[in-house]
Amino acid sequence: MPSFNVQRYGARGDGRTDSTKPFLTAWSLACKSRVQAMVYIPRGTYLVTNLVFWGPCKNRITFKIDGTLVAPANYWSIGNSGYWILFAKVNRISVQGGTIDARGASYWSCRRKGGNCPQGARSISFSWCTNVLLSGLTSFNSQNMHVTVHHSSNVRIQNIRIRAPSGSPNTDGIHIQSSSGVTISGGTIATGDDCVALSQGSRNIWIERVNCGPGHGISIGSLGDYANEEGVQNVTVTSSVFTKTQNGVRIKTWARPSRGFVRNVVFRNLIMNNVENPVIIDQNYCPNGRGCPRQSSGVKISGVTFVNIKGTSTTPIAMKLDCSGSNHCTGLRLQDIKLLYMRRSSASYCKNAHGRASGVMVPRNCM
Repeated sequence: MPSFNVQRYGARGDGRTDSTKPFLTAWSLACKSRVQAMVYIPRGTYLVTNLVFWGPCKNRITFKIDGTLVAPANYWSIGNSGYWILFAKVNRISVQGGTIDARGASYWSCRRKGGNCPQGARSISFSWCTNVLLSGLTSFNSQNMHVTVHHSSNVRIQNIRIRAPSGSPNTDGIHIQSSSGVTISGGTIATGDDCVALSQGSRNIWIERVNCGPGHGISIGSLGDYANEEGVQNVTVTSSVFTKTQNGVRIKTWARPSRGFVRNVVFRNLIMNNVENPVIIDQNYCPNGRGCPRQSSGVKISGVTFVNIKGTSTTPIAMKLDCSGSNHCTGLRLQDIKLLYMRRSSASYCKNAHGRASGVMVPRNCM
């Protein structure tokens, strides 16, 4: 397989020389190759600004990172475009190994002060891609989301490590939208927002063996931001551990009219370690109380299963199923839930929630 080493085109692994152009040159040559090709980033630290790797390419590409990619210290240099490293319209791409560090701390402090800040860049993104493998990557301190998968299909994310401080704003670990056939298996995600967020149009999603925390848990939503919105369906989250997160598994929808929906979702075999809201459906999401005319969500939630979820809650109400008044949740199934609060049984809260429960139920079933 021909290999296009970024150093051959002028990249320097000294952490100071801008190596953006050599990366784009190596990509462009690999993309034109009629046979499978590799873009290779050897050991070293490479300073790069916005990298957009456009397809379609002639054949399969392996993007192998043995080094570290760092963003410039000035957050404006990548913060204005919305993306730091973007793969667009690429079919058959495998990104392997390596570390990316967006050095987001100064950007977050601008956000916290409410200063004049750019929109912020997502660290590594796949848009309109198919047949993607992202394996063994480490992402530090993204300005915005760490990994995004939008308008893509057949995507595997394996053994990923994501780190940002718990107080960093909007630094979702993995954000999926308008995509199908996405598998996340194995990984440690510690960040300031959702470990994994499934937004509108996420379907056929499988998430397993994720260690989440700190962060805001694994979320479906927020949905119902728009009246005409693609739904979320066929989602499984299994064999994962949540430690000191704000939420465990959550479905969150705006309290406003929408044609959106959530259906056929399974949360199973999960451990909660000191989680604030281990199991939560919140259909009354309306921060600042603006733009929610009747305080009622149009998003229809049905066929959601919670099975074998155990551990500890840091609040008395470990299970909150707060569904829409105009569109009740239906077909909910609870089985073998054991969530304790201060070593005692926790409490549950239900509103407009319909379904059945079986097996051990702590807190008690309130549907």
